[in-house]
Order: sequence, then structure tokens, then C-alpha cells
Amino acid sequence: MSHLDAVDILIVEDNPSDLELTVRALKSHNLTNNIFYVENGADALDFLFCKGKFSDRNIKSPLKVVLLDLKLPKVNGLEVLKIIKSDPQTSFIPIVVITSSAEDLDVKEAYKYGVNSYVLKPVAFDDFVNSMSKIGLYWLLVNKPPLV
Repeated sequence: MSHLDAVDILIVEDNPSDLELTVRALKSHNLTNNIFYVENGADALDFLFCKGKFSDRNIKSPLKVVLLDLKLPKVNGLEVLKIIKSDPQTSFIPIVVITSSAEDLDVKEAYKYGVNSYVLKPVAFDDFVNSMSKIGLYWLLVNKPPLV
């Protein structure tokens, strides 16, 4: 990707190791120039709706994708997903849940609230990096989102 094709993604992840591996996987394939990350659901919502410490962010600058963990402090991932998908300003943003939760209830709730994809975090290092690379390739290069 060239600088002109720069895209913004948001990673919502409270585990520093998983965050680092995800960022490393994306950058190793030159998939994005602007990676933003927050560690809890409240900050994710503030980022997306340009509130609080993110009030200077331009809401007209859409994200290409949000990679969202479910088990988050302050506001859990399912609630974040529900809020994002129920607001006309953000409902079009692709949301990929990346979580260690294989609970059927979590999967059903995520799809009920409009998740675009639900991915279980692989445990092995190489599998994790490989999965994050594939997710990045698909959502950042293959998927065609609507123009805002």
C-alpha cells in the first residue's frame, strides 16, 4: 500500500501481548499506515464517536475495520459492538471480533448485534500471527466497504 492508500484501523484489546502480535502481523504485510488502539470498551466508544480524549479526531475520517476483543474492562465488547452497529454514524464500519471466547452465547450475541466476523484467537504464536495477517489482508485489501 502506498501512503495515498493509507487506511485507519482500530484495535480494541486489553492484552498487551495480543495487541503487539496483531500490530506486528499487520505491519509485516504493510497493511496499514494508521493503527490506533485502545485498551477498554469505554475508550473504544470515545474514539469512534470522537469524545473525551479523542474529541479532536475527525469523525468524517472513517475506519476501515475495528478489531474488537470481547472480554474488555469498563464496557464489554458485546456492548461496544451493539452501540457501534446501532448508530447510523458508525453502523457501516466492519467489526471483527477477535476473542478467546468460544462460548456459543457470545457467538450468537455478536451476530445478533451485527458483527461482520467472529474469530477465535489461536493459542500458538505462529498461528496467531498467521490469522491476524489473513484478517488484515481480507478486511483491508479484499473487502469493499461503502463510501461515506
